[in-house]
Amino acid sequence: MAPWDTKSPYPAVDLIIELPGDRLVLIERKNPPHGHALPGGFVEWGETLEEAAVREAKEETGLDITLVRQMHSYSDPKRDPRFHTISVVFIATATGEPQGGDDAAQAFAVPRNALPEGLCFDHDKVLRDYLNKVY
Repeated sequence: MAPWDTKSPYPAVDLIIELPGDRLVLIERKNPPHGHALPGGFVEWGETLEEAAVREAKEETGLDITLVRQMHSYSDPKRDPRFHTISVVFIATATGEPQGGDDAAQAFAVPRNALPEGLCFDHDKVLRDYLNKVY
C-alpha cells in the first residue's frame, strides 16, 4: 500500500514566544477545544515548518517573530482530542504586545514564573520541558 493510501497524522507547529520582561505568549482558543494554549496551528500545503510557525504566530498574536530554534516534536496520538497530530515546537522571540486574531480569541503575555496550568492539548508538558530545558 502506498503512503498516500493510508491515514496519517496531521503536521502542526506550536510556538513558545519569549517577550522582554521574562514573559511568554499564550492564547485563548476561539474554537474547540476551548481554553488557553500556546500559539500554533497546522502546516499548510507547500509550507516549511518554519514558514508555518512564522505565519501562525502572526495570525494568532499579531507579532513578527524571530525563530531561535526548533525545540522538540510531540506525537502522542492523544495529544489532540480531535485527531492525531504531530507538532514541532519552536522557540521564538518578539517585541511588542500580542493581539489575538484568527483562531485566537485573545493573546496575552504571562510572566514565565506565573504560567497557568490546564492548558489545551499537551501544552503543559511542552512548557515543563521548555522550563526544564528538556530538548
